[in-house]
Amino acid sequence: MGILSAAINYFKASYRELAKVSWPSRTEVIWLTALVIAVIIISAAFLALVDFGLTSLINYLLSFKG
Repeated sequence: MGILSAAINYFKASYRELAKVSWPSRTEVIWLTALVIAVIIISAAFLALVDFGLTSLINYLLSFKG
């Protein structure tokens, strides 16, 4: 079997497998995308608050010239 027929068989098999996939509906894609974006925004806000808090704490502790 040559490389060309192996490549053709690969793409045929890939196409058959893609036909078996249960694709999400447009509504599901929009809903899940919005959910992912919301989780990212909430996580970023939380990490920003933690960063701000730790930075403030370290600056406070370093401000003592004891």
